[in-house]
Amino acid sequence: MGFLKKLAEKLSKTKEAFSKKLFEVFNRKNINDEFYEDLYCALISADVGVNVSERVIEQLKSVVFKKKIREPIAAKEELKRLLLSEVDFDVPPMQYPAVILVSGVNGTGKTTSIGKLAFKLKKQGKSVMLAAADTFRAAASEQLSIWAERAGVRIVKHAEGADPAAVVYDAIQSAKAKDVDILIVDTAGRLQNKKNLMDELGKINRVISREYAEATAYSLIVVDATVGQNAISQVDAFDEAVDIDGIILTKLDGTAKGGVVIAICGEREIPVLYVGLGEGIDDLDEFNAKEFIDAIL
Repeated sequence: MGFLKKLAEKLSKTKEAFSKKLFEVFNRKNINDEFYEDLYCALISADVGVNVSERVIEQLKSVVFKKKIREPIAAKEELKRLLLSEVDFDVPPMQYPAVILVSGVNGTGKTTSIGKLAFKLKKQGKSVMLAAADTFRAAASEQLSIWAERAGVRIVKHAEGADPAAVVYDAIQSAKAKDVDILIVDTAGRLQNKKNLMDELGKINRVISREYAEATAYSLIVVDATVGQNAISQVDAFDEAVDIDGIILTKLDGTAKGGVVIAICGEREIPVLYVGLGEGIDDLDEFNAKEFIDAIL
């Protein structure tokens, strides 16, 4: 099933909530202040966010004026183009060997996403290893081990409560010895407080920089789409510690607030790289900006 077709099916809640409002807006007879007000409300209701919605509306007003657009339906294509510009990033291909540090708060589907990502990369012909560096959450390494087995990849883990940086150190040595293409590191989603969590992530990053200098390091955050605008604050918190390169957005199929994709990308200029569209091991898709905008509009 293609990404667009899967999106169209999985984003039914977003599409139903968003498209209905847009249909009413773009079937008006005139482009006037009420048209823009209703369009703004439609964007906000889909969780596009205040700042991005205001920016897009102002840009649309400018385009409509310059191109002398008078029919609301003709403005819809311009809206699509503007929304696409908020989420479409030129993402360079991954360089190997690579180490991917995956962070995110507990409950977002982080461990599940790592398993799906490992499976996806292995299907692409890459050798993959997992590092169970979330040693603070009970049974986290066991859960990751189950996903490693399902994906058919190796895993390095220590006992519960072990030093996460030590797990990463051992995983790096094993990855280098086995000439692994990609090492994916699972990290804690919560410690005693935010400072401890960020300090731990910083420590892991230093181990990677020191022990695996030949690898290209990537930092991804897993975000639950159903939390809406709170997703932005989660990205901000982890970005302080590890400089987030990309986002894995989960549970996108279970929310009417799919516009949060536009909010995150537009607010923080960080690309969504993968989206979770189901519970199966192969239900992690590479994000396609154009097809996403097409699906929700």
